[in-house]
Amino acid sequence: MSGMVAKGAVLANLRRGALEYCILALLRPGPRYGLEIARELTRDGVLMGGEGTLYPLLARLRKSGLVETTWQESTTGPPRRYYALTNAGQTALATFVDTWRAFSDAVDAVLDPDEPS
Repeated sequence: MSGMVAKGAVLANLRRGALEYCILALLRPGPRYGLEIARELTRDGVLMGGEGTLYPLLARLRKSGLVETTWQESTTGPPRRYYALTNAGQTALATFVDTWRAFSDAVDAVLDPDEPS
């Protein structure tokens, strides 16, 4: 297997750069609690393989001021911590979306040069 890059390694690198912004995008419509976010991100197994990486990411987003949290009572169990975008989070997401589109288009053009752009 020398000289070959494992699919998992490529996916891990892609996730590392985009996952935080995917979380911010999920919060764009309004606050969500952690399990809701995890279910959305693990639905197809591509964006996130398991819930173990979510909470450290949410903590980092909170510490950097991109999300804020509130506790809300739940009718089905203990209180839940809800995450919401801050103004700084909205700005960071908008910047990422603009940058991602240009980056994605450039990568697509290199990967499939015969496709019209």
